[in-house]
Amino acid sequence: MSELQINTTQNVKISFNASGAGERLLAFIIDMAIKIGYLMVLASSFGVFDNMDQWSQIAVNTLLSFPVMFYTLALESLFNGQTLGKRIMKIRVVKIDGYQASFSDYVVRWFFRIVDIYIFGLGFFVMSMNKKTQRIGDMAAGTAVIVLKDKVNISHTILENLTENYKPSYPNVIKLSDNDARIIKEMFNTSKLSKDYRTLIKLREKILEVTGIKEVKQKSDTEFISVILKDYNFYTQNM
Repeated sequence: MSELQINTTQNVKISFNASGAGERLLAFIIDMAIKIGYLMVLASSFGVFDNMDQWSQIAVNTLLSFPVMFYTLALESLFNGQTLGKRIMKIRVVKIDGYQASFSDYVVRWFFRIVDIYIFGLGFFVMSMNKKTQRIGDMAAGTAVIVLKDKVNISHTILENLTENYKPSYPNVIKLSDNDARIIKEMFNTSKLSKDYRTLIKLREKILEVTGIKEVKQKSDTEFISVILKDYNFYTQNM
């Protein structure tokens, strides 16, 4: 398993583990089993359409085959780079430049499946020969597949509830460690409850010193520290 460095739009490097060819193959097999299962159910119900004319049957069969044809494209678009197989294997498609992969990126990957999968399984050999384990479709779309399993288990005490469309403000929070985040949250909650504003000021100053953040966008220390904790969760959990 190789390490993959992603440069975010703020020119911050974040490291992930690139998914191995074996993990991607297993995800593909799971997805293929789901599609085969769907086709088997479909085949068992073909008798329902026997009373239709030939062209109507062709039209219905074509329509019902769409879920198999567009399975990967649809699910990766809906589930942020994951099919059911990828979700089970805990891997995800991401952009190399740090952006969230777009629908057009998923379309490019899906289109190149013709080459990667159906021409002698070429994509598997290409993945095995490059450090980022990219298939041809990944190279064309500028994407890679990463492992979502965390190297370090993060304590539940530092987790924050993030909205689905949450946008982080401070990418430099990745300079903090899990222990830093835990201490910050404990001190933040204690100081906020006791209205200990001096401690909040010292806490803000220490965060600025460690992270190198130059400009604070929030009006109060309480808002700033709250955003720091949410940003830390965003970068360590969701990307």
